[in-house]
Amino acid sequence: MKNKTMQRAWKLVKPYKKSILIVSFLSLLVGIAEIIKPYLVKIVMDDYLSQGIYEKGIFTIGMIGAIYIGIVIIGNLIDFVATTAINMVGESAIYSLRNKLYRYVQHANITFHDKTPAGKLFVRITNDIEDISTMFKDVIATVIKDILLIIAFIVVMISISSKLSIIALAIVPFILIVSIVSTRIANKLQEKTKIIRTNLNSFLAESIYGVKLIKIFNIQREKEEENNELTRKLFRSILPNALNNNLLPAIMTILENMGICLIVWACTYHILEIDMPVGIIYMFITYLKQIFDPINRIVENVETVQEAFVSINKVYEILEQKQYLEDLETGRILEQMKGKIEFKNVWFSYDDKNWVLKNVSFVIEPGESVAFVGKTGSGKTTIINLINRFYEIQKGEILIDGINIKEINIRNLREHIGMILQDPFIFAKTVKENIALNHFISDEKIEEAIKLSSAKGMIDALPNGLEEIAKEQGSSYSAGEKQLIAFARVFAHEPDIFILDEATANIDTQTEKLIQKSIDRLSKEKTSIFIAHRLSTIVNVNKIIVLQNGEIIEEGNHQTLLQKQGYYANLYEAYYKSLTKLEVY
Repeated sequence: MKNKTMQRAWKLVKPYKKSILIVSFLSLLVGIAEIIKPYLVKIVMDDYLSQGIYEKGIFTIGMIGAIYIGIVIIGNLIDFVATTAINMVGESAIYSLRNKLYRYVQHANITFHDKTPAGKLFVRITNDIEDISTMFKDVIATVIKDILLIIAFIVVMISISSKLSIIALAIVPFILIVSIVSTRIANKLQEKTKIIRTNLNSFLAESIYGVKLIKIFNIQREKEEENNELTRKLFRSILPNALNNNLLPAIMTILENMGICLIVWACTYHILEIDMPVGIIYMFITYLKQIFDPINRIVENVETVQEAFVSINKVYEILEQKQYLEDLETGRILEQMKGKIEFKNVWFSYDDKNWVLKNVSFVIEPGESVAFVGKTGSGKTTIINLINRFYEIQKGEILIDGINIKEINIRNLREHIGMILQDPFIFAKTVKENIALNHFISDEKIEEAIKLSSAKGMIDALPNGLEEIAKEQGSSYSAGEKQLIAFARVFAHEPDIFILDEATANIDTQTEKLIQKSIDRLSKEKTSIFIAHRLSTIVNVNKIIVLQNGEIIEEGNHQTLLQKQGYYANLYEAYYKSLTKLEVY
């Protein structure tokens, strides 16, 4: 798993390796500047101050001070350029990853979205991407320089005195042991925390989207308790992680001061015949502290790295699931569709176990209007999902204009199909944008579509008309108003096949009659498919297909099916009686 994580991290960084090498070179220059500064102070202490001399030829303490300041300025300028460059690399990598993830979500099939909660995807695109971004900004921006600094300081220390270096660096094995143990603990704790945080965020997303339902059933207290329990679990998972990460810097500080004490002790008592001037001792103490500074930064960033690695795994676990991606590029392109739809012995199951459709066969001729009728769970919605190729069938064939639906380009297929759901989605954009949906549609066509959908009065009543911006999920509109916009949307796109899934359920009777006239007019030219529980809306269609438990049990027009005195006739009679009761009340 660790190797796979590193491979995924490398995949993320690989396109920017040249930029990282340039930054590494700049960081090396910064490291050289950090090495030179203590050496200049050592010269002043041993060659000037200890001998009471303030100048040697043209080199005075003032001159050495000016060189010191110059090195500080140049070093900081180079550090600024290197840090800015690596931050730009990080932003580019995150920009690319965020777009890849969003593209995957848009190109993934409906099966993927059925299995993956929206809250979880939201966490991946926001929180997880931010964790990875933090690693680039806080870690990669400094880790290259820090590693080079550690190596450079150790090399210089050994070149001055190998004996004193051995004593000063005797605590390094302890540092490694502490870091390895802490990292392993942090990795396990971070994985657990990430899972709990995802569950909490998914719960919060559901609670926000379902706030009306929560109020209707008055379950605010129960939801608060559920939130408190999830938050409590998150707190309990974060606490040991925080203790682990806060304890590590404290241990590092203790080890750093122990190293300084070892240097002073060795030089004071001439251990291993070590006899160093004050300037050398200062250099060693400074170098040791400067070794510990990058080590401390690396250690402190362990949590950031662990969070980022967990997030990288979570993101790539989605991106690597190629089996869920729809192929939107290949397949036959149909310039025009006549609208003939044929199901041949179609078997379908959502889980490959329980058949939702069983050996279903029917033909819808071009321009024909057909309604699917049946109880909930009979397979009506499944059929329209399969026509849109949201799912792949297990057995049989689905043909459109005599062509197997699998051979048609998915994007092209859906361009020819207009579908209105019972609860249409409205984006937080203008009414015009909700109708056009990023397609170029002339103002004349939009106006015509609005008239056909009987939405003109509703839109004209809005403060800004077509430019009125909807609130999130169209909450500023009633269910009926959203339906009218959805009708205008479909009419404006002029599809060859219309599919209406209980599309007039939330519209008042008068408006429904007006829309029905538009539908009837279009149905004479286009293939139309209806799913309706209000049987009065489908009495005029060319054909009614009755489903029960995923099988077709009756087929014919309204009058023919009534004469059969079968399943449909019983449904219609029950529906008619329910209307009579309502009129009585």
